[in-house]
Formats: sequence, structure tokens, C-alpha cells
Amino acid sequence: MLYWKNLMRAIVPAKLRASTIGYEAASTGRRMVNWKATDEGINALIFNAGGELRRRSRDMIRKNSWAANAVDSFVSNAIGSGITPRSKHPKKAVREKIQKLWLRWTDEADASGLTDFYGLQSMACRATVEAGECLVRIRNRRPEDGLSVPLQLQLLEAEHLPSYKTETVSEGRTIRAGIEFDAIGRRVAYHLYREHPGDASIFANAMDITRVPADQVVHIYRPLRPGQLRGQPWLTPVLVKLYDLDKFDDAVLMLQQVAAQFAGFITKTNPEDSPLPGTSTINDGNTTAAAKTDFVGMEPGTMQELLPGENITFSTPPNMGSAYVEFMRTQLRAIAAGLGITYEQLTGDLTGVNYSSIRAGLLEFRRRCEQFQHQVIVFQFCRPIWRRWIVSAVLAGELPIADFQRQPENYLAVEWRTPKWAWVDPLKDARAEVEQVLAGFKSRAAVVAEQGYDVEDVDAEQATDNARADSLGLKPASDNRHASTGAAPAPKEPMMSATEEEEKQKEMIQ
Repeated sequence: MLYWKNLMRAIVPAKLRASTIGYEAASTGRRMVNWKATDEGINALIFNAGGELRRRSRDMIRKNSWAANAVDSFVSNAIGSGITPRSKHPKKAVREKIQKLWLRWTDEADASGLTDFYGLQSMACRATVEAGECLVRIRNRRPEDGLSVPLQLQLLEAEHLPSYKTETVSEGRTIRAGIEFDAIGRRVAYHLYREHPGDASIFANAMDITRVPADQVVHIYRPLRPGQLRGQPWLTPVLVKLYDLDKFDDAVLMLQQVAAQFAGFITKTNPEDSPLPGTSTINDGNTTAAAKTDFVGMEPGTMQELLPGENITFSTPPNMGSAYVEFMRTQLRAIAAGLGITYEQLTGDLTGVNYSSIRAGLLEFRRRCEQFQHQVIVFQFCRPIWRRWIVSAVLAGELPIADFQRQPENYLAVEWRTPKWAWVDPLKDARAEVEQVLAGFKSRAAVVAEQGYDVEDVDAEQATDNARADSLGLKPASDNRHASTGAAPAPKEPMMSATEEEEKQKEMIQ
């Protein structure tokens, strides 16, 4: 038996090596010999390196302007003023009651009292980008706490969940990287530090770990591979490049700064002469030493007289020229691609951008942003909190418990609306929306929802405006009821040539 095992060990690798001949990327020749790829699982990689990646990611965002701007740009686009819920309860009265109650509670949502529910969304998104993940603890409150709904949220950084804590709890139950699973792989609890472990010098109980049931914790991260349990910082693919490029840029800046300190150099034909006009030399018979003196200063309009035999040569600091600009731009484009944002968002550089190019780049970015909004923020953060909030409101007597017990799905039904996208030329988009509605390809409700509003609210506001206009005897052009009475239609913008349109786009961007 041992003979056959040794034989298989010798034969199988040889066959595998032979099978890679058809794939250059799998070859082990001279060109690829230094490419050492690992077959470790995503969890092993994150558990081992996650702590260092988080530390370096946070350090880079603190110190590097490009990294800080990239995070700010993504958070402002993904969250904006907030991803808001719209109840889908079939009864209008109940729907309005839920929305009013939610609006009151949003100001009370933060257990720290620093921001509202939508501010917590921004903080959770930022923590997910910086550290790869964020934890939200759902805190039940007492009726005497005076909240509209006895529920609050506490945001915790990823460091609260220890990666090293992996053990078998009981038969069928295991803890992996601080997360407790049951026999069929469901999350049943989180083992969390009471305080941030980085504050151990401030809080005496910072290293104490407590077990929190999973239904009281929301774990937010972007899963990249099947079975992934913890998140990785988004800067991971570009951390090395950001670090090296930052050092290179600082080195170039220091080179220019040091070179600029020297305006010129005075040379002499006789090395025994005084180094500068008006100084003398000291000769002890064996050596000749120059007397100590200050450098010659230069001011605007200076006319410096030199002694015979002296000559002045002006410094020529190194000039990186266009090569430096193009090199930096190429490297920053690679960093932007690794972060999933546009080069313009990373740097703020709009050189050479026109309407078509910036729109094409934004379209790709916004597809990625929408994917994160709906698959991570809405699914992992907003929906679980909405369910807990509805149940807490029912138990607190703010919503009818009998009706909820009969049809809970009516209360739990909700639509989460992301902030609207603002374009470079909103007039074109507005016209496109009008054409789609008139052609029947889209409803007014869908257009209004994409703008971040509710069509019922818009209709009510329009009815109020019309009633006020009628009471004052006004007939504004925006009131379509008077279109048949001879009111002049809104003038159409004249058609422009391609050259004129391109010029207009450049003016808008500038």
C-alpha cells in the first residue's frame, strides 16, 4: 500500500505539470518562476492578514489625500443624503402613519446621539470601505427612555470582532473569527469586545468579550468569494501602489525644494583665494583654511560685483517636465481602477474631459455604486433594521398589533429609495424622461421615485399649488390645465451643430 501511495505522489504532480503546458499563465518556466500564488481560502487569508490590512488602510486614509478623497467620493455617491424607506402598506392611512413615525424615530436612532439614521448609513458605509466591514448592534430600550420607538443603533468598528477567536463551543456549534455558528451553518451569536481593543489604555474592561445574539447584530461587508465570513478593506489591491507613489511624490517635491535653495555657485581660479568677496584666508604655514563666512544673499535687483578670477554659475534645478505629470496620471488611473471609481473622482482633475467622456465614466461607476447600495447597504443594513423597527413599534403600541398579527407582510413591505443621480446636463435627462412617459415606456411614479420623492406627495403638492393659483387668479405656464386655453407652449431650444454642442459642454465643465 505504501508503495502505491508513493507512486501516486510521484506520478500525479508530473501529470499536472504536463497539463499546464497549454496555459502560459500556469507555466513554471523562467518567466513565471517567481510568481508564487497561494491556494489558501479567502477566510484563511483575511483571518491572518485582516488586522494588518485594516491598520494600513486606516493609516493611508488618514495621511494620503488621494485615499481620503476616494473614500469621501464613494460614500457621498453611495449614500448621499440617505437611502430612504417608503412603506408599501396597501392602506394609505396606515402608510402615512408608518412614515410619520419613522421620520420621528430617525432623529433618535443613534445610540450616541451624534447623528440621525442616515448619518449612521454614511458612517457604516465609510467603515465598510476603510476596514472592509462594520458591525451594528441593535439596542432595545425601555418605555421610560422616552423614544418614539424603543430601539436604537450602536455602530462598532471591525476591531470589536476578534479574528483569533476560533474554537468549538459544543457539539455542532463552532466559533470562527468571533462568529458563532450552529450545526447547519447559521449565525447564532457574535463574540464582541466590550470596548475598542485599541482603547485598552483608557478603558479597564476593553479586552472583555461578551456574547451577543445574532439577531441583535447587523454585520455589513462586501462578500467577494463564496463562503467569505469577514470583509477585507477596499484599499487592499492598491495599498502598496498608494504607499510607493506617495513616497515618490514626496521625494520629487523634496528634490525640487532642496535644489531651489541654491541660486548659484561662485568658482575661483585660485583655490587659496578667499571663498567670498571681503573675506580672508588663514595660513598657519602648513595648511590654508578659509575664514568662516555667510553665504551671499540675493534680493530682487541685486548687482553683485565679483573679484578678479571669480565666476558665478547659476543653479539649474531638475525639471521633471511632462514626464512627471504623465507618470503620475498613469499611476493614479491604475489606483482609481483598483478602487472602482473614476480618475476624476480620485484626483479632481478634469483636464481634457467633455460631457460624453465624463458621462460614460460615471455610468460605469454608478452601476457599481448601485450594486453596492442594493446588495450590501439595503440588504444587510436597512432591511433587518426595518423589520426590527416595525416589530418594536407594534410591541410599543404605536402600530395596531391585531392587524399586524393578521397580515405582517403588509407592514414589513418596504421600498428603499437611493438618492437621485445629478448629471452634468440635467436638461437632456429631463427631456428623455418626458419622452419616455409620453411614449408609455415609463410611469410618472417611476420617474418621481428615481428623483427620491413619492408620487403621492408630489401630486398633493401640485394640487395645493393649483388651488392657491386659482384663488389668486393665476395661470402659470406649469399648470397643464390651461394648455387648451391658448397658453403658449414652452419654447424649444434650437438645434445646435456638433461643434456648437461640444463648445457648450466645455463651457459647462469649466
